[in-house]
Amino acid sequence: MTPLATARRLVVKIGSALLVAKDGTVNRGWLAALCEDVAAFRARGGEVIIVTSGAVAVGRRHLALADGPLRLDEKQAAAATGQIRLAHAYQEALAHHRITVAQILLTVDDSENRRRYLNARNTIETLLRLGAVPVINENDTVATQEIRFGDNDRLAARVAQMIGADTLVLFSDIDGLYTADPRRNADAQFIPEVRELSSEIEAMAGDPGSNLGSGGMITKLQAARIALAAGCRMAIAPGKPFHPLRSMEEGGRCTWFIPAQEPLTARKQWIAGAVKPQGTLQVDGGARRALSNGGSLLPAGVVGVEGDFQKGDAVLVVDGEGRLVARGLTAYSAEDARRIIGRKSGDFEALLGYRGRDEIIHRDDLVLE
Repeated sequence: MTPLATARRLVVKIGSALLVAKDGTVNRGWLAALCEDVAAFRARGGEVIIVTSGAVAVGRRHLALADGPLRLDEKQAAAATGQIRLAHAYQEALAHHRITVAQILLTVDDSENRRRYLNARNTIETLLRLGAVPVINENDTVATQEIRFGDNDRLAARVAQMIGADTLVLFSDIDGLYTADPRRNADAQFIPEVRELSSEIEAMAGDPGSNLGSGGMITKLQAARIALAAGCRMAIAPGKPFHPLRSMEEGGRCTWFIPAQEPLTARKQWIAGAVKPQGTLQVDGGARRALSNGGSLLPAGVVGVEGDFQKGDAVLVVDGEGRLVARGLTAYSAEDARRIIGRKSGDFEALLGYRGRDEIIHRDDLVLE
């Protein structure tokens, strides 16, 4: 059984060179075949998120922009017109399988700012729960050079990290990682599996190979580092043939990067060691026991709030004697938390003016001490 056959939550990254023909039109035949694969994956219970390139490549044709490098304002203009055409192409292709498409545009800020990060994650989680396929692209229309990913390989890895995906596939015009560029070196050897991103592995990366996209093997290894740190396995696989996902499931040639830990474990390690607490929640004995048994922290079990934190910030959880119980990411600001502590979820809307999450810290966002 191939790793893809056991995937449950899959992020697929599609490059411009695969999706957009040289004349700037969408390669609809290839896209239709890919969407058949996506539908088959979903039919067996899996979830799929697509990270797509191609908006600029499609848009520049419709704006009659000259060949060659574009200025930032021209690139943003091309993206603005290309994004709507790309979204429509995905919508048409997946509509044949009665699958709803949702477009999401992100910048690097959205993955580094905790409030935006959680809002984006919650949106994607909700779309998946409702049966839609999120189609994600970098928001080139508003991003400056300073807040851009610059390539969708790393964006795809950040999305996989954000939503706890177990598998990330980067489709490329090459069938995996080699000891050297096989297009230039006949002695280059194929590497089917990588379990550690050593300096020797990183030295094998080459320069970008296409004038349509901005990604190369360097950015793919950077994506692999992000994915592996999140406990997500990643593949570099050939995307040019029709039905590329089916080919991978049937054992087609690709390079797999295998993490040493599961996604949830990696996420909780990040919360425990890499996030600076902004406040404290004091809990009663019942809440402490619930947490010890693997439950989430409900406002009903919180008896005190300290600090001035915002939704998505890290907070400490202590018991009545001030002993550290856990730490996690809060779903409410300090101001809102003070209004709902000790109360049941049915009271939240009247107290806050909106109905938020039932948990003040969900168990997936909480680490016991």
